[in-house]
Amino acid sequence: MNKLEGLKKMMTGEVPGPPIAEVLGFQVVEVEEGRVVIELDASERLHNPMGTLHGGILCDIADAAMGYAFSSTLAEDELFTTMDIKLNFLKPIFKSKLRAEGKIIKKGSTVGLLECHVYDEKQSLVAHSTSSCMILKGNSTGKRLNKK
Repeated sequence: MNKLEGLKKMMTGEVPGPPIAEVLGFQVVEVEEGRVVIELDASERLHNPMGTLHGGILCDIADAAMGYAFSSTLAEDELFTTMDIKLNFLKPIFKSKLRAEGKIIKKGSTVGLLECHVYDEKQSLVAHSTSSCMILKGNSTGKRLNKK
């Protein structure tokens, strides 16, 4: 099964998502090569001490959407790692269904540039993120190995 097929099976529930998706409560709702959409019901359980959605949650769903989008283009023996991520917070969130739309801007032979727009349930832009990812070649295990 290639990575794009695996993402589609994760979206339909045929294969489990990663543990972080369960912890935060997000799910993949759209998958195509180079583009993935994630949704999250943001509620008080994810608030910071000031009573709004913790900014790290926005970064998590943006990172996941961009990472999945990048992963959807990789070969069987390729993995990736995020090199950097930047997120602009555009408005506070109290309670809303969020939609993170990650897509590839440019993919080279070793590095990709991605972006993500996060919208609230009124389709208002909540956050914008960019990220760089690096391809790790020659690993068919599907996971990074812990080399102690």
